[in-house]
Amino acid sequence: MGKLSSRDARIRRHRRVRASVNGTTERPRLCVFRSLNHIYAQVIDDSIGSTLASASTVIETLKSKADGINKVAQAKLVGTQIAEEAIGKGIKQVVFDRGGYQYHGRIKALADAAREAGLKF
Repeated sequence: MGKLSSRDARIRRHRRVRASVNGTTERPRLCVFRSLNHIYAQVIDDSIGSTLASASTVIETLKSKADGINKVAQAKLVGTQIAEEAIGKGIKQVVFDRGGYQYHGRIKALADAAREAGLKF
């Protein structure tokens, strides 16, 4: 087997983590996806397989705020937005799924902003 691409390695890490990280109704999963230009976050209840809340830099409410600021600051905006949406739907605790990414930079900024906004994980 040849060398894995960084994308394939991330997917492999994500699968390994998902074997043990599951979102329940009491504690849904906060899943993060990071692309080159955008960052996305979803709160997912895996027991029923549905997304309860979502936020990203591509939705209109955040797109205007995110224009002209760096990606770490954009991730903080998304973290705050996802926490507000989740708390608005009665979700106070989540399990964090970093999606196979290193807990660093944009992923860490999103997680810290969600914690500051009142989400517990």
